[in-house]
Amino acid sequence: MLEILTSDALPLRHGFFTRKGGASSGIFAGLNCGPGSTDQTAIVAINRARVAEALDLPPDALVSLNQIHSATVLTLTEPPTGRIAADAMVTRTPGIGLAVLTADCQPVLFADPDAGVIGAAHAGWRGAQGGVLEATVDAMVALGARLAAISAVIGPTISQRAYEVGPEFFAAFMAETPDNSRFFAQGPGDRLKFDLPSYGLQRLRSTGIGRAEWTGHCTYSDPDRFYSFRRSTHAAEADYGRLISVIRL
Repeated sequence: MLEILTSDALPLRHGFFTRKGGASSGIFAGLNCGPGSTDQTAIVAINRARVAEALDLPPDALVSLNQIHSATVLTLTEPPTGRIAADAMVTRTPGIGLAVLTADCQPVLFADPDAGVIGAAHAGWRGAQGGVLEATVDAMVALGARLAAISAVIGPTISQRAYEVGPEFFAAFMAETPDNSRFFAQGPGDRLKFDLPSYGLQRLRSTGIGRAEWTGHCTYSDPDRFYSFRRSTHAAEADYGRLISVIRL
């Protein structure tokens, strides 16, 4: 059975899917929806079809991107052919599933249900620092959304207790603004622990949107439910699965 996490902050069809209920095996065991992984192409297609069916969509209406850790946002009026390099999408067209793929980065789903405008963003630290969340909000407003009516929810992502970084990472955030020190806690030696979801929430709230939340799920700490790039790296595994998060009108 698929396990689908949802939020009351998003009163439209959506889901942050866990790895449960998929057809993949081995290190990908479960619902691996990443066509960029080394999993079998046919199995990934089966998993994505299950996700589409759960949201009452045909498989070709489930749109994901070639994610490149950018602030590039696409405005869709119909499903594109092929995967396009970008990290966020917005639409006001019913019947398109906006999907992001993650394995520690933040999947962020957006909605203004009154205006009928939705968005989805892939926001790792680099994309969040580069402005992908603000760019998604701007693209929604350009389609007719109102800032105060937009809700955004961060799905399962790596939490601070599992996200150890080095001094050069800290320096890059301090160069942005000294206020970013609040997103770091001391780790062992010269290492620090970065709070990615709190940083994402701060960036979201600074846009003036009406509501921003995190589901509270840590990808690294729950291997039965979530894929994690960092956990797979620590385990010296050859690859890792990708979680999918989707919203539709």
